[in-house]
Amino acid sequence: MRIKVNDTVLVTSGDDKGKRGRVLRVDRAGAKVVVEGVNKVWKHVRRSQKNPQGGRLSKELPIDLSKVQLVCTACNRPTRVGARLAADGSKERFCKKCGAALGQIAPAKARRATQEA
Repeated sequence: MRIKVNDTVLVTSGDDKGKRGRVLRVDRAGAKVVVEGVNKVWKHVRRSQKNPQGGRLSKELPIDLSKVQLVCTACNRPTRVGARLAADGSKERFCKKCGAALGQIAPAKARRATQEA
């Protein structure tokens, strides 16, 4: 799973197809993401001390990871994400369309640093 919190994604299927939004939460076990402004539902809330007004609250529900595609920060296009080793030995995400680095996945391991030196 190569999508992280605060990534911008494009919804590729469903009622919200074509919408872009920021990832709020990632559920790795269930392969789902919560995207800001996507898959919104109304939750009816009874009056209580916590919510004295009661009424309807709008909230986002998780959508399947296969229905979103990462938007590259460099080329601003939806793309698939790859993983590669950087020059310093760390593992990074990259855009398959333009090749731009999208952030580090894992730090450099000690054995990789000694092999290159």
